[in-house]
Amino acid sequence: MGMSEKQYSMKEALLFSQRIAQLSKALWKSIEKDWQQWIKPFDLNINEHHILWIAYHLHGASISDVAKFGVMHVSTAFNFSKKLEERGLLKFSKKENDKRNTYVELTKEGESILLELMETYEPKGHAAFSGALPLRDLYGKFPDIIEMMAIVRNIYGDDFMEIFEKSFRNIETEFNDDQGKLCKLEKAEGKYA
Repeated sequence: MGMSEKQYSMKEALLFSQRIAQLSKALWKSIEKDWQQWIKPFDLNINEHHILWIAYHLHGASISDVAKFGVMHVSTAFNFSKKLEERGLLKFSKKENDKRNTYVELTKEGESILLELMETYEPKGHAAFSGALPLRDLYGKFPDIIEMMAIVRNIYGDDFMEIFEKSFRNIETEFNDDQGKLCKLEKAEGKYA
């Protein structure tokens, strides 16, 4: 049976669509407020922070990668990247074998700000974290959100989810929880200008 043949009722479809829309909007509103409060002392907006995050975890990324993984329009990714470049947090480049795409890479100062942001993260000030704590207390771990991840994978594809997972694997392997602060493990790397 093909995808075009309905296996659901219209009522079921509407209820699901509206339920996920309203829950997502409510959750986003709370997350957006907490995210803005977290990054405010660094004079960043959410798109700028997200661009720094993506550039860090991809060790340089094309503007189209930033747009795709940051779930933003290419012009938005470019314009906010340009602002970050003007502040000395990102640098633009072209690759020898790819002159068509513009790439962004964190500068030493950009990496420093991103790492400082991670160190200043205070979970108790985030509503989604606080809302999930009772589940962690009950089950011994935070929700995996597997169904949500499956929906996002079906919308944005495997590449999106691979980058999504890579950023979290990087945090697990490259950072340590030191007396309630997230700190990067020391590595002798000279990859930032």
